[in-house]
Amino acid sequence: MNKTVPETENGKVIYQPEFYYESLSEDLKKRITGLSYKEDCPIPYDDLRHVGVLYVNFKGNVSSGDIICNKAIAQDLVEIFYELYQADYQIEQIRLVDEYGADDELSMRDNNTSCFNYRTIAGTDKISMHGRGLAIDINPFFNPYVTYRDGSQHVSPAGAEAYVDRSQPFAYKIDENDLCYKLFLAHGFSWGGNWNSLKDYQHFEKEIDD
Repeated sequence: MNKTVPETENGKVIYQPEFYYESLSEDLKKRITGLSYKEDCPIPYDDLRHVGVLYVNFKGNVSSGDIICNKAIAQDLVEIFYELYQADYQIEQIRLVDEYGADDELSMRDNNTSCFNYRTIAGTDKISMHGRGLAIDINPFFNPYVTYRDGSQHVSPAGAEAYVDRSQPFAYKIDENDLCYKLFLAHGFSWGGNWNSLKDYQHFEKEIDD
C-alpha cells in the first residue's frame, strides 16, 4: 500500500485511469491565489499537488472531483478515493474550496469535500492542517464539526445539528464501521471523531515529518 508511483516527465502521476496527481499548473495557481492560497501563505506551490478523482455522487452518478493537497499525501488520496469509487461509496461533491470564495462554512454547508485552504488555527499563529494541505473533510454537512464553549454547543456548518448525535442511524455517517474511516486510518491518518475536547466527524489528517 502507498507505494509512490514515479512521476512522469510532465510531473503527472496516473494511479488508475482518471485517478492522478500533478504539480499545480500556472492557471490553477492564479485561480487559487488570494483565495485558498492567501497572499501571505508560506507553503510553496511546489509542495502542493492537484489530485483528480472519480466518485459516485448522491444521485448514484459518476462525477469527477478536484482536490488540492500536500504532495506528501497525494498518493494516499488517489489510492483511498479509488477504493471508495470501486465500492460505490457516495460523496455529494468534491470541488475546490475556491469555488466558495475559500469560505469553509459555505463549503461545508454545501456538503463539499475539500482539502487545502491556508489558514491558522483560531486564536493561534499555528498553521492548521488544512492550511498545510494535510487534512481533508468528507461529506461535512452529515459529519459536522462540534465544539463546546461557555457551556454551549456550537455546530459547523449551520443546519447540521441533526447529525451531532452519532448514536442515531442516518445516511453518509462516518464512524468506525464506515469504509472511509477504515481506509484513511489504514493510510496513517487520524480522525477528528476520536478527539476528546471537540469532535470533527468530517475530518481526517496525517502528520508528516517536516
